[in-house]
Amino acid sequence: MLSQAPVISASNILDTVAINLRFANGALGTFLLSDTAASARSWEQTSQENKAYPSYADEDCYAIAGTFGSLSIPTMRLKTYGRAEDRSWWKPFDVGVAELTRDDPLEHQMEHFGRVVRGEAKPIVTARDGLQNLRITEAIVKAAKTGAVVEAASLD
Repeated sequence: MLSQAPVISASNILDTVAINLRFANGALGTFLLSDTAASARSWEQTSQENKAYPSYADEDCYAIAGTFGSLSIPTMRLKTYGRAEDRSWWKPFDVGVAELTRDDPLEHQMEHFGRVVRGEAKPIVTARDGLQNLRITEAIVKAAKTGAVVEAASLD
């Protein structure tokens, strides 16, 4: 979740986009998206969420990397350095797989929605979260159209 509005640059060529985010804390995020690239790395083809799509169980569509390791999604392959002093090109990662239960996400969303409607649960995603998401999306569109770096509007 964004603690403050990020600075965004983006480029867009038809249905392919590159997005760079610089968060207030200095973290960087890079997103490369394409609906025209021939690849088995789409969410639909890796997550097995929609059985209508062919699936490739060994492929990932997301890689999240940080200072001490990385997580590939949806295979949940985890590679980490156990200790700070182990961070080195010359030392191997601790390798594992994070636990995963494959369920129908739409079923879970509808169950949660029902609990919210009945007053049994609070929404996981708030209206404020949705508004911030819209502001980030608008900043990405503006950056792609202008070619300029855009500071996203903050809710704070």
